[in-house]
Amino acid sequence: MADSGSRIGEDDEVPGRVKENLCQPCLSKDKKTVADKFCSTCNEFQCNDCSNVHNVLAILKNHKLMGVKEADVASFSIKMKALDLCDQHQRSLEFFCEDEKKLCCSTCAIINHRKCHSVVEIEKIAGKINKRISTLGEKLKEAKEAAESVARYIRSSKHQLAGDIREIHVEVRRLRDKVMRMFDDLEESVVNSAETIERETLENLTRKQTQIEKHLADVTSCLETIESIFKNGTSVQKYIAGQKMESNVNALSRNIKEECQNLETMNISFHFDETLKMPPLPITEYVPGQLLFRSARQGDVNSVEMTMKLTPVSATVLKKTGDDIKIPLYTGIDFLADGRLVAVDNSNKKCLVYNEKLENVGSYKLSFIPLSVVVVSEEEVAITRCGEKKIEFLHVSKCNEISSSRTCKVKKKYDSICLKNDRQFVVGTYDEPRPVRILSLTGEEQDLRINFPNKTYPIGTSASTYIRNSDYSEILVITDRYEHTVYIYDFIVRNVKNDQIKGPCGAAGGPSDTILVCCRETDTIVQISQTGQILSSHKIDMKNPFRVCVSRDKSFLVVTNICVGNRKMQKFKILT
Repeated sequence: MADSGSRIGEDDEVPGRVKENLCQPCLSKDKKTVADKFCSTCNEFQCNDCSNVHNVLAILKNHKLMGVKEADVASFSIKMKALDLCDQHQRSLEFFCEDEKKLCCSTCAIINHRKCHSVVEIEKIAGKINKRISTLGEKLKEAKEAAESVARYIRSSKHQLAGDIREIHVEVRRLRDKVMRMFDDLEESVVNSAETIERETLENLTRKQTQIEKHLADVTSCLETIESIFKNGTSVQKYIAGQKMESNVNALSRNIKEECQNLETMNISFHFDETLKMPPLPITEYVPGQLLFRSARQGDVNSVEMTMKLTPVSATVLKKTGDDIKIPLYTGIDFLADGRLVAVDNSNKKCLVYNEKLENVGSYKLSFIPLSVVVVSEEEVAITRCGEKKIEFLHVSKCNEISSSRTCKVKKKYDSICLKNDRQFVVGTYDEPRPVRILSLTGEEQDLRINFPNKTYPIGTSASTYIRNSDYSEILVITDRYEHTVYIYDFIVRNVKNDQIKGPCGAAGGPSDTILVCCRETDTIVQISQTGQILSSHKIDMKNPFRVCVSRDKSFLVVTNICVGNRKMQKFKILT
C-alpha cells in the first residue's frame, strides 16, 4: 500500500482541505511532487516523470499503471508498516537475490546486484513462503503466552509477598502475650526489617514487570501485524514480512525466554525460638527470632500459580416450602454486587434471593422452566429458559422484591450464561453444533472465531464461563461432563484431563484468574490454572456438586448440587 504519509495533511487534517497524493520516489529525495499515476505492482504513487521509467526499463514494462483517481487505495490496505519498502531507497521491494539472501527494490537490483547470478521476482517465489509467515505467527503466540505467564507470576509474587508480610504481623502479635512489654520494641524492629525487604523486593519486581510488559506490548504489536498480513496480504507481502520480521521475532522470543529463566521464587517468614530465655538487655539489642528472606530461580512459572483454601461459612438444606411441588433444584446461581445471592429453581419455576447467611429473603414465581442466571447490573438479572429461544430479564430491588423486566427473543436454545462485558453475554448452547455463542443484551447473536470440536451437547452435559484477566488476555472455558474434560480456549486450546476431573459441570472464574470447576463424580471443587495445571482439589460435604459462583471480590464461593434426596447450597470463604 502506498504509505499513508504520502498524503498532504494526513497528520494535521483541517476541515475542507483536499488531500493530495504525493510522488513517493520524489519524497525519498526530499522533494514534494503531486502524483499523477499509481503503480499497483510497485504499490506506490508516482509523478509523470518517475512513472516514465516503466517505459524505459524492460524489467518494469509489465507493471500496472493507473490514474490516481482510478486507484482504489482501499484495496491495497494492509498493515505492512513499511515492511514492503526498501530501507535504502524507500521503493517497493520486488526482487530477492538468492546469492546474497537479500530483498531488493528495482534500484537495488540494477545498482547493487548486477553481478549476482540469481535475482528473481518475489511474485514468482512468494507462494513458497506462506508457511514461514504462519510459523512466525505461532512463534509469536508462544512468546505472548510465555510473557503473559511471567506477568501473572509477577502479580502472584507481589500478592504472595504481601501475604507473607501479613503472616509475619500475625505471628509477631501472637508472641505479644509471651514477651509483654518487650514486644513493642520487637515488633518495631522485625516489622521494619520486613517492610524494608518488601519495599526493595517490590521495586525489583516492578522493574521486571515494566520490562515484561514492554516485551508483551512488542509481541502483541508484531502479532497483530503478522495476523493482518497472513489474513489479508498478498503472497509478496507475506514473503517480505517473513524476511523482515524474522529477526525481530527471534529477538523478542530470546528476551522473553531470558525473563522466564531469570524469575525468582521469594518468600519471607519469621521464626521464633519458643525456648528462648530473654536476657536482661533491651529488646533491640537481642531480637528473639529470625527474619528469613529466600530468593531462588523459578524455572517453571506455572508451578507458582496461587492455590486457594476453602473454609465453610454457612449451608442450607433445600426442602419443599410454601407452594413448592418438588424438592428445589438450583440450576443457576450468581452473586449480586452487594453480596446477596440470586438462584433459579428448575423444579418449581422460581427465582429466589438469599442474604449473606444463605437465608431466603425473596421469591418470584416464573412462567417458564429456568436453566441458568447471571447478574447483569446492581438490580437486574438475566435467565435462560428451558426449551425456549428466549432470555428473561428480571428486576431485583434492594428490598428483595423481584419483578419481570423484559423478554428477549433469540435464535438458539441456551443453557449456561455469563457476562462478557457490559454489553454482551457468553452463552452455552445445547442441541447445537457450536457449543458457545456471543449474545448482546439486546438479542443480537454471533459466533466466536474458534474451531470447536464437532460435537453437540445435550442439555445439562456442558457449561461455559468466560474470564477476562487483568493481564491483557481472555479465557473461554467449556466443561464436558461425559468426556471428563475441561476445555480452555486462549490462543492455544488446552484439553484438561486428570483423575481429579470426573464429571465436570459448572465452572467459574476464581482468585488470581484461575478456573474453578464442579466435579460431580468426585464431589470436589477443582482449581485449574489458565495453562491447564491442577492447582488444588477440595472435597466438599455435598454429593454431586453442579453449579458454582464466586463473589465479585473473589472472597466467597457458593455451590449447589443435583443429588436426589439430599440437595444443598453451601457457602465458603476463599483463602489464598
